[in-house]
Amino acid sequence: MKVLHPILLLLLLAVFTSVPLSGCDDQGPAEEAGEEIDDTMDDIEDGFDD
Repeated sequence: MKVLHPILLLLLLAVFTSVPLSGCDDQGPAEEAGEEIDDTMDDIEDGFDD
């Protein structure tokens, strides 16, 4: 049983770290709006750097 415990923990760790990485590919309207805001802010920052 002592060997099973670390193996089980490693398996759970692998599952829980890979689940967020396999999120949906479709972006919702809020995420698209957020990306547009980020792009706009980057453009503004680039304007100040020039």
